[in-house]
Amino acid sequence: MKLGAYTACLHDRPLAEALEVLKSNGLTSVEVNTGGFIPSPHCHVDLLLASGRARADYLAEFSSRGMELTGLNCNGNPLNPLPGVGPKHADDLRRTIELAGLLGIRNVVTMSGTPGSDPDAKYPSWVVNPWDGVYMDVLDYQWALAAEFWKDIDALARAHDVRVAIEMHPQNLVFSPVTLRKLVDLTGATNVGAEMDPSHLMWQGMDVAASIRWLGPLVFHAAAKDAMITPGVDIRGVLDTSFERVPADAPGKVPTGIGFWCSAWPQDPAWRFVAVGVGHDVEYWAEFLRALAEVDPDMAVNIEHEDAGYSRLDGLAIAAGNLRAAAAKAGLTAPSA
Repeated sequence: MKLGAYTACLHDRPLAEALEVLKSNGLTSVEVNTGGFIPSPHCHVDLLLASGRARADYLAEFSSRGMELTGLNCNGNPLNPLPGVGPKHADDLRRTIELAGLLGIRNVVTMSGTPGSDPDAKYPSWVVNPWDGVYMDVLDYQWALAAEFWKDIDALARAHDVRVAIEMHPQNLVFSPVTLRKLVDLTGATNVGAEMDPSHLMWQGMDVAASIRWLGPLVFHAAAKDAMITPGVDIRGVLDTSFERVPADAPGKVPTGIGFWCSAWPQDPAWRFVAVGVGHDVEYWAEFLRALAEVDPDMAVNIEHEDAGYSRLDGLAIAAGNLRAAAAKAGLTAPSA
């Protein structure tokens, strides 16, 4: 099994330095960002699309260190009705699929997206629970729009011999194994499946290993990212909306589209992302890897570090150590860097 990391947490370092950090932590698999919500400092998409020589040099950055580029990440909302968000994210995704084909990279990671509630909607609208029948109308509209878009994306991916792995993320139409399979069934997709990021399933209360086994061959790619339910859940629940605005002039704010960026979490959240092994022990992660190996023993599992309680280097080191320990406990071996 290929153990590695998504380099977004090392965005302030050049690619060569980021790869050395991963290598020093015993990781050999690498995933880089190519657009969507965040910039792509480790992948110059325009240059790589235009030049075969640039692509060869780029891949050599990985192979010369005994590492492998296993995924291109383009998480965004390609169905967002805002003109400064949806069209750009959709274009980023199409260009990423084309680039993956040219590079010989099998998997592109993204999100399904969330449309507005109706053809005149200005903002995306996520239906959490359609107990009121009016929201069934919203979902019918959204799924019809999504099916049209994803049929085209599936055809594009097939033409480039690429698989698109959807991260099942809340605030997206596809946020669970059931909705992932619904999208595949609606579109008849052959090259669309799941990126198994367990953290988003954890805080929704799902059984991650059971989810992997239920999806089976629809799991194309995986993230190693942990989550912890915290005491704030007692009064907030896992659907809490008590976030706050981040000022426009705040340093280090994370953009999500033109004029929009990530909000600030509540001081006493119901849940939070933590380094691998902090929210769930090594045995839990060993079972996670065993379930993935049943689908594909050569699957890439890339750490996505988003634990604000640690520095990027310390958090990545903790996650890598626990992930490697889980692989050993599961009887799975990964190439050493």
